[in-house]
Amino acid sequence: MTAWLHGAPSVGDRASMTRTIQAGDIIQFTALSGDRNPLHYDADVAAATRLGGIVVQGGVTTAILNAVVAERLPGPGTVFLETAWRFLAPARPGDTITGEVEVETVRADKPITSLRTRVLRHDGEVLVAGTAVCWTFDLRQA
Repeated sequence: MTAWLHGAPSVGDRASMTRTIQAGDIIQFTALSGDRNPLHYDADVAAATRLGGIVVQGGVTTAILNAVVAERLPGPGTVFLETAWRFLAPARPGDTITGEVEVETVRADKPITSLRTRVLRHDGEVLVAGTAVCWTFDLRQA
């Protein structure tokens, strides 16, 4: 019996999801996190930095990876055990982003999957790149 509802993933399996970031995502994330950094709210301050304008919080950008992992691959019942992400470029309100995961390893003894992860902007620029290790709970046992 396997913990994965749709069978164990295989090395090389891929999944992705796409969404457009809205200005309201900044407000909602602030309500959740308390992150009121002026780079997310003050256009003049943000424009005076090398970022060149308002950017969304990193948690908003990487949230799409949470969705891919929980909804697609490895799938329902999956949580992150570890992440290592590099933020390479900013996301802004109005950007359409795609979160992608690719299976690098699958443990035979436990429902643990290692993934290569990244978030891309609609123009193809990689915003976030890195890895994640996930555990998948057997929801049939819940």
